Amino acid sequence: MDNSALVLLFAVVAFALILIAATGFRVVRPFERGLVELLGRYEKTVESGLRWVMPFVKRLAKVDMREQVVDVPPQEVITKDNVVVTVDAVIYFEATDPVKLKYNVQNFSLAVTKLAQTNLRNVVGDLDLDTALTSRDIINAKLRAILDDATDKWGTRVVRVEIQRIEPPADVTEAMHRQMKAERLRRAVVTEAEGEKTARVLHAEGVKASSIIEAEGQAASIKLVADAARYQKETVAEGEAAAIERVYQAIHTGNPTPDLVAIKYLEALQVVANGQATKIFLPMDSTVAMGALAAAGELFRDKP
Repeated sequence: MDNSALVLLFAVVAFALILIAATGFRVVRPFERGLVELLGRYEKTVESGLRWVMPFVKRLAKVDMREQVVDVPPQEVITKDNVVVTVDAVIYFEATDPVKLKYNVQNFSLAVTKLAQTNLRNVVGDLDLDTALTSRDIINAKLRAILDDATDKWGTRVVRVEIQRIEPPADVTEAMHRQMKAERLRRAVVTEAEGEKTARVLHAEGVKASSIIEAEGQAASIKLVADAARYQKETVAEGEAAAIERVYQAIHTGNPTPDLVAIKYLEALQVVANGQATKIFLPMDSTVAMGALAAAGELFRDKP
């Protein structure tokens, strides 16, 4: 073999080696982790970037570390009160250990789906229909805790579990609708009756308040009239008392005032002259009486 043939053979072998070596370059994306295996045995985990593994000797397996979702198909579940309902859910998970996720479970999606179906039957089966329909958050929390604990050995974390629907049979749904309609009618009747009752109570309270205010007004008016009459009588009584006091003082001092004596005689004469008297009384001291009358006459003449 001449030199040119050797050179050509060497060039071909070198080119083949370069091609084989080039096939060992692998790109690990930012959301991935690379698992390097040496002759079928785990060697190390590499981060994102350009990596080279020896062809035919080493192998690079990529694991997606992003959060992923698994859809749990609808299934029939029997509740605690023996009602068959159709339930489906979705599971959100993320990888925490790429080594466990790669080597501890063959098909994680299938495994977690079956696990979710089994535990969904258990969780919903412990609740009656009404509780199951109104307690989705409780079901989600219980199922997430169960799945997160079970999938920990697979190198994943269950972020959340969401129940998409809980659908009862058609006849149960119709009965629930009738019950809801009857309940709403009952609430409407009760609300209307309470409104009418409140209106009547408010009307009665208004009438009562109006009567009280009117009675208080009448009482105040009567009190004012009574106070005025009392004041009038007190004023008259005080005037008469003053006059009697002056007469009394005049009599006992021996110097009666002619005006007062004349006024008293005139009042007595008015009573005697009313036509009802059967007796006539004349004072013993006629001179004094006549003098008093004369003085009183002079007094009345002097007044305008």
